[in-house]
Amino acid sequence: MARQKSIVREYVETIVFAVLLFVVIKTDVVQAFRIPSGSMEDTLLVGDFLLVNKFIYGPQVPFTDIKLPGLRDPQPGDVIVFPYPEDPTKDFIKRCVAIEDQTVEVRDKVVYVDGRPVSDPPNAKHVDPMIVPAQQNPRDHWGPKVVPKGHLFVMGDNRDSSSDSRFWGFVDGRTVKGKALIIYWSWDQQPEDPTLTWSWSQPAQSFSSLTTIVGYNLVHTPWRVRWNRIGHLIE
Repeated sequence: MARQKSIVREYVETIVFAVLLFVVIKTDVVQAFRIPSGSMEDTLLVGDFLLVNKFIYGPQVPFTDIKLPGLRDPQPGDVIVFPYPEDPTKDFIKRCVAIEDQTVEVRDKVVYVDGRPVSDPPNAKHVDPMIVPAQQNPRDHWGPKVVPKGHLFVMGDNRDSSSDSRFWGFVDGRTVKGKALIIYWSWDQQPEDPTLTWSWSQPAQSFSSLTTIVGYNLVHTPWRVRWNRIGHLIE
């Protein structure tokens, strides 16, 4: 009987350790993130699944709001994940363009930091040749403004189709969750793909929906997976 209790205890300890390890890794080291929109195209595509390095900017103590010192602060060029300032329940991913005390201006679609034009990232793009007047919206004309202390100015690489600091302001650097690291999976989602309909009050329909999606994905995997993007480091 004592031996049986010892085995049970070993299993319980192993499970508890695994759960704690998962919580620590998810909170402090890495986190998975899925790209839901095209605002970072062509650097990141809809259906890309990323690992985000949470350790670099300072890990968070599990179950608290305490953040430990990181290896460094976000820098211009970093692709970062942060809570959307207007709805913190949602995570956004953008590129850091400028940090505190730098002066940012967008003029005729060109980004200037401290008076110097900044080259677009290698896979960034403009999809609309029209220059939108500043009186209409700030997409193509913004600033100049100085980034406040402790804040960041961010933009999407899809410059003509991104909701970013030009529209809703600066990002509090203390809220940044991590730096996008690597694409571990990429799925070319299509409008006609089935979507999961799940409700505990309708178990039969829910499991039927889940079964349909699993079967659909298995059949379409060979040509829907973007194999060339898996393992791609994010720059």
